Amino acid sequence: MYTLQIEHSITDFSTWRSAFDRDPVDRIASGVLAHRIGRPVGDPHYIVVELDFADLDKAEQLLANLREHVWQSPANAPALAGAPTTRIIEATS
Repeated sequence: MYTLQIEHSITDFSTWRSAFDRDPVDRIASGVLAHRIGRPVGDPHYIVVELDFADLDKAEQLLANLREHVWQSPANAPALAGAPTTRIIEATS
């Protein structure tokens, strides 16, 4: 199991959530098995997203798609504030 972890600042949660729910990367077709969204306590303008995959290559492909097609487009990422921090984590237990 692999998890693509994404963290970034946002300008407005409702705007960000609407864009996430439109699903411009088609998460299911991209191999996402499950996702979680969190916000640090006391910081409503920061978001943490975790996307779970069975295959490392699917996680890497979705990350590339996000970088090339979503985060570069104000229409696809209207509440993004700054560059996201990302990492892919492999489950060990």
